[in-house]
Amino acid sequence: MATTVENRPDARTPAAAASRRRRSPERRDRRLAALLLSPTMLVLALVVGYPVLAGFRESLFTRGQELDADGFVIEGERFVGLDNYTAIFTGDRADAFWNAFFNTTFFTFTTVLLETAIGVAMALIMHQAFRGRAIVRAGILVPWAIPTAISGLLWRWIFQHDGAANAVLRQEILWTADGFAAKGAVIIAEVWKTSPFIGLLVLAGLQLIPREVHEAARVDGASAWQRFWQITLPLVKPALLVAVLFRMLDVLRMFDLPAVLIGVNKDSVETLTMISWFEASNLRYGSAAAYATVLFAYIAVLAYLFVRLLGADIIGEARQAVGKRGRARA
Repeated sequence: MATTVENRPDARTPAAAASRRRRSPERRDRRLAALLLSPTMLVLALVVGYPVLAGFRESLFTRGQELDADGFVIEGERFVGLDNYTAIFTGDRADAFWNAFFNTTFFTFTTVLLETAIGVAMALIMHQAFRGRAIVRAGILVPWAIPTAISGLLWRWIFQHDGAANAVLRQEILWTADGFAAKGAVIIAEVWKTSPFIGLLVLAGLQLIPREVHEAARVDGASAWQRFWQITLPLVKPALLVAVLFRMLDVLRMFDLPAVLIGVNKDSVETLTMISWFEASNLRYGSAAAYATVLFAYIAVLAYLFVRLLGADIIGEARQAVGKRGRARA
């Protein structure tokens, strides 16, 4: 009877020993990385994971006094399932939700687009060498240092009916009333305050670009626009993407500026954060938690799409670099 013997590498052969030696440092690196990241992951689980789960649980309940089918008063916490979400999307609170959702999205994309353009321009100005550059940098960064509530009060004074804005325009515009002018007032105040933040991060990226790169491009005959589009912008892209991502996440949670500048319960400027706060202030905690959960999911989806679409090349380059180092080590 013939017996087939499968050729298997002996664990005692030099090739197997070399393979074990190559894998052993990688395992140690993974274990060390997991050990170093464990405190951070524990803190994130406590300050992010638990509040999210607690908020989602709260959104499945309702509190307060209600009447049952027999007319008796029911007081306390009662499980309602997805009724709070149904009321948000298609129920009696649907109009308020979709209005707040539109305002939040509109403010996010409008202000971030304007802040990016103005912030990059600020960074290019602050990066130039000229007399009084330190004063210019300090003046540009002053709006970012002002607290948001104080900034809202300042712009409320500017946009009142007899304020500086109407005096300059020579028109009677009701900026702080409910209407499209209120949206414009919020956008102007938000862009004025937070454009320096993007400018500061982009300036940090500009200072890392060697001057020899621009000098070589200038010698080759590249124009100022070509140097900006083909050299400056690609090299500051990582810093710019981080700044835009932070600003996008911040505007999606906008509350204090429109609340101070225009006021609460104004349909033209009401955001998802404001409507969630209003529900909680009226002791409708289940509905408020449902609004907060929907906002959290919206922010997570937009952040994922932003990183996935605009940060894919950076992630791919990092993986290629890791792969090359691994092959070189082997």
